[in-house]
Amino acid sequence: MSGAACMAYVDLNPIRAKMADTPETSEHTSIKKRCEKAKSTEQPDSHEQQADALLPFAGNPRKDMPKGLPFRLTDYLELVDWTGRCVRENKRGAIDSSLPSVLERLQIDSKHWLYLSQHFESQFKGLVGTAFRIKEAASKLGYQRAPGINQSIPLIT
Repeated sequence: MSGAACMAYVDLNPIRAKMADTPETSEHTSIKKRCEKAKSTEQPDSHEQQADALLPFAGNPRKDMPKGLPFRLTDYLELVDWTGRCVRENKRGAIDSSLPSVLERLQIDSKHWLYLSQHFESQFKGLVGTAFRIKEAASKLGYQRAPGINQSIPLIT
């Protein structure tokens, strides 16, 4: 958690210094790169939303955790947005409380995300994960084919 606090502190520096109004408009920050990449994809928290040359978000902590930050990109964006709205008396700037949420500003449809996360199994109808893990699970289950292999998640290294 201290890693996320450090990242948020750095990502909010331009806002606190009144050099930017929002994280997605703050020049030379990793959060701007992450926001630009997130906005360019349709599905929140997908591997396509990972900004090049930045440590990826690997999702919620779990066994066999891939390399990356142990939470979702959208969670981090919301955390930074919320933190940036808190007025600090010893700082010049903050995110305007009248602005819509960061997910709305980036046009990330939270209703689509909620539907997908609640009806995940009806969308995929098979095993889910990296191609390696899907093949491994199919073998353990005695399957001749690996269901879900075409929708497998590319391994991020």
